[in-house]
Amino acid sequence: MRIAVLADIHGNLLALDAVLDDLNRRGGADITVDLGDCVSGPLWPRETMERLQALNLPTVRGNHDRRVAQDTADETMWPSDRYAQERLTAPQRQALLALPLTLEIAPGVTAFHARPDHDEKYLADAIVDGQLMRAPLAAIRRRLKPLDPACRLVLCGHSHRNELIRIPGGPVIFNPGSIGCPAYDDDTPPAHVSEQGSPHARYAIVELGKDGSPSRFESIAVDYDHEAAAKQAEQAGRPEWARALRTGFIKD
Repeated sequence: MRIAVLADIHGNLLALDAVLDDLNRRGGADITVDLGDCVSGPLWPRETMERLQALNLPTVRGNHDRRVAQDTADETMWPSDRYAQERLTAPQRQALLALPLTLEIAPGVTAFHARPDHDEKYLADAIVDGQLMRAPLAAIRRRLKPLDPACRLVLCGHSHRNELIRIPGGPVIFNPGSIGCPAYDDDTPPAHVSEQGSPHARYAIVELGKDGSPSRFESIAVDYDHEAAAKQAEQAGRPEWARALRTGFIKD
C-alpha cells in the first residue's frame, strides 16, 4: 500500500496543485491523507477549501482549522486565521470544525495533526533558543502514551519540519513537512520560529509491506511558483509571509 501524506497547506493553492501534479506523475497513491491546517494564511483559503472538498481526502483537524472555524474575529485572533475565516462560507467553517482529531488510515497507521490528544502541542519538537529542535526521546515517548500500543506508524504535521523517527520498541513517526508554509514565527510564549530552509512544497509517500509495516519512506520537495504566492501575501499586507514563501526562512 502506498500512502501519500499531505500536511500544513495553509491556503497555498499553488503549492497544493504542484504537489498533486507531482504525486500523479509518480503513479499516485492508494490513500492520500491530509494532516490538517488546511486554509489558514493570507493566500487562497476559500479556493483551497473548495479543492480539498472536491478531493474528499481523509483529513484530521489542525489547530488552525479549529481556530478558523470557531475563534472570535477580534484583535486577539491571529491574522492568518482571521483572513481565512472572513473568506470561508459558514458550511466550510463547520466542515473544518467537524474534522476528527485522529484517524486510523490503515491497521496500525494513525494520523493526527500535532499529538494524539491535542491539536496544538508539539509531538517530536522542543523549543531551544527560539528554534524548534527534536525533543528528547523520553519526552516523545510520554507524548505518545495516548496511542494504541498496536500502532506501528504515526503520521503527523504541525511543526512544518520533516522528521522520520523510529521509537525503540514503539512506532515510527513521520512528518512530511509543510506544503504551503515553509517557515513561521510563533510569538506564543516561549516564542520560536520554524524554518524549512527552502521555498519548496513538501509532502511524503510511505509504502507498507505485506504485513502492514512501513517499508519505505520518501520525503519530497516540489518546486512551484512561490513568487506568485509571495506576491499574494504582500497584497494581503503580510510581508513576513512573503519572505518566508520566497526563502523558507524567517530571519537572516
